[in-house]
Amino acid sequence: MNQSVESGDPVQPVQPVQPVQPALPGVDAPAPSRRAPSTPEGPPLADRLPVAQVALVVSPPHLDRTFDYAVPQEMSDAAQPGVRVKVRFAGRDVDGFVLDRVERSTHEGRLVRLRRVVSPQQVLTPHVARLARAVADHYAGTLSDVLRLAVPPRHARTEQALTDVLATGPVGPPPSGSGDVTGTSPWTAYRAGAAFCSHLAAGGAPRAVWTALPGLAPADVVPPALTETPSTTTHWAAAIAAAARATRLGDRGVLVVVPDARDVDQVVDALARAGMPAWTAKSGGEVVRLTADEGPAARYRAFLAVLHGHARVVVGTRAAAFAPVVDLGLVVCWNDGEDPLAEPRAPYPHAREVLALRSEHEGAAFLLGSHGRTVAAHALVARQWARSLAASRDVVRTAAPRVRALTSVELAAEGPGAAARIPSAAWRTARAALEDGPVLVQVPRAGYVPVVACVRCRTPARCTACHGPLSLPDARSAPQCAWCGALAGGWSCPECHADGLRSVRVGSERTAEELGRAFTGVPVRVSGANAPGGVLARVAATPTLVVATPGAEPVAEGGYTVALLLDAAVSTAHVGLDVAQDALARWLAAAALVRSATSGGQVLLVGDAAPAPTNALVRWDPAGLADRELDERVELALPPAVRVAALTGDRTAVAAVLDRVHLATPETVLGPVELDPGTRQPRAATTVSAELVGTTAPPVRTVVRVAHRDGRRLAHELAASVAVRSARREPGSVRVQLDPKEIL
Repeated sequence: MNQSVESGDPVQPVQPVQPVQPALPGVDAPAPSRRAPSTPEGPPLADRLPVAQVALVVSPPHLDRTFDYAVPQEMSDAAQPGVRVKVRFAGRDVDGFVLDRVERSTHEGRLVRLRRVVSPQQVLTPHVARLARAVADHYAGTLSDVLRLAVPPRHARTEQALTDVLATGPVGPPPSGSGDVTGTSPWTAYRAGAAFCSHLAAGGAPRAVWTALPGLAPADVVPPALTETPSTTTHWAAAIAAAARATRLGDRGVLVVVPDARDVDQVVDALARAGMPAWTAKSGGEVVRLTADEGPAARYRAFLAVLHGHARVVVGTRAAAFAPVVDLGLVVCWNDGEDPLAEPRAPYPHAREVLALRSEHEGAAFLLGSHGRTVAAHALVARQWARSLAASRDVVRTAAPRVRALTSVELAAEGPGAAARIPSAAWRTARAALEDGPVLVQVPRAGYVPVVACVRCRTPARCTACHGPLSLPDARSAPQCAWCGALAGGWSCPECHADGLRSVRVGSERTAEELGRAFTGVPVRVSGANAPGGVLARVAATPTLVVATPGAEPVAEGGYTVALLLDAAVSTAHVGLDVAQDALARWLAAAALVRSATSGGQVLLVGDAAPAPTNALVRWDPAGLADRELDERVELALPPAVRVAALTGDRTAVAAVLDRVHLATPETVLGPVELDPGTRQPRAATTVSAELVGTTAPPVRTVVRVAHRDGRRLAHELAASVAVRSARREPGSVRVQLDPKEIL
């Protein structure tokens, strides 16, 4: 809806306000007239559609609306909907996007002219503009914040270099192939999998929550390339490629969103094997990567190729969910439980929800896949918004490795070796498996010794400067604070005054050191973000010990013979709503890279973890755990059974925002609870109030939870309240986040 223009340009005269006769009782007031734009003397305005409705890229929430500007005649051809423009607002030049061109404006005064058109490229398509508005409304945010995520920054040199290429027209016909999309497709292993692909090829829009099978894609599904063997392509990547090919046979576009660049590489490689090569400006192609790691020039080049229809398949990380794919037919989100898919900037959208909204708005098929299953994904199935897509139990048992949980009860007969971090049974299994191929060792924490405690009384060692946890970077270094980096060479325990330290948590580097001493002559490789070699993509099928943190497990040629999942108790020891599902997801992601049980593959879960995720791993039943968790949350009124908003900030500011929200009643509000400023976690009940020690008041968190049917209304009321706060310039700070991952 067009709103009155707020202009700070001092050279624009203001029209005098004419007196208006009040309406008589019982007589409706006259509707506001839509007047042609009135501007000061100057160059003539556009003959046709002289008013541009512009969305400004400004931060204040009370400015989250469109503004009308006059379009000069010389800019008429370039100032089309979707282009970037510079306009004058509040006495300064600001960026904006033209959303529409109209004949008349509702503004009664004179309109300010557009300053200039930054680029004739219509980078904001109507579909993406509507999606951005829907995402902003869903998360109580502003259109400006979403547009910063949706449209990458302009790279002028890249845009000029691609001018001739983009003028040649869109990409040619879809990949050749018969209409039969089943055959040897990976989807034949799933119940209704073949029907899902056939529906995609026929132009349908099915919605599915997919529980992927473990293992690598067989050679008859993924033909070998010239440089790599087919045994390095994971089953899930081959299945996504098959679904993308079925969609492209119907001449529709595909959008695939994955957590990180390693997953992007796997999907792009699988698409190339399926006959959809990567796009280049010289040779063409169908697939582009859209990630921040590519750099500004490469990212903008890929964006323009998608915008003009030269590339019809996009594979990227969370920001790619807004990619302007032409005639979108399928959206895919892989591993939605991973943290990188949640945007850390306002309005904090999750790629899963963005793609679900986009599927509804554009009538595209929706595929949400993972080896596990999040409770949020299972809620889509429970509400019958999507269908469950999984293999039968017989197929799962054939494809999965054998899983054993080495708990204290299981190891009771092992003697003293059962108490070791790697018990005797795990040592024997790993030693025997190294004769046939690589062995994977998953460690929950990176580093050397990330957590230490007093050697005598076991009190956690803390930094004397900031009270952060101490850690050991390596065997010869002094203790160091994990928060401020200060060295603690002269540390002594504040409880018993002992100066010795013992390890509480062992990281991946210390684990690799211990394994190297135990398995002499066997190469040990470490994979992780902070490891010397970084995150490894793949390893050969030779006897190797691979130590990896969760999410950094490389793909082994032919699959791992054994996977040791260490410190299982650590993965389920902390407090949170998603602890069980996250632990199971990490274990399943590693176990999925192991050979099947018929090929001798084994997975050993070491430690006394929580029973629910442990049993789900042994049975390989992530849907069962998700169903149980969802039932419990429905009973306790916890998300995703309800819609939740978390308000964090100064106590008075949070209270002021909630006072204007009608849904915030004593029955729906939890809190406020004081937070520890360092960790943003709730303070213990015995914590001394900050006012008593003369420091600044700590921030608080208040949670509002409403029924799912009232979720849209809650978001609208919160957005309106924040807009009032912005217009009044109320003091303090407040962060509003809907559907946060954790509320505890």
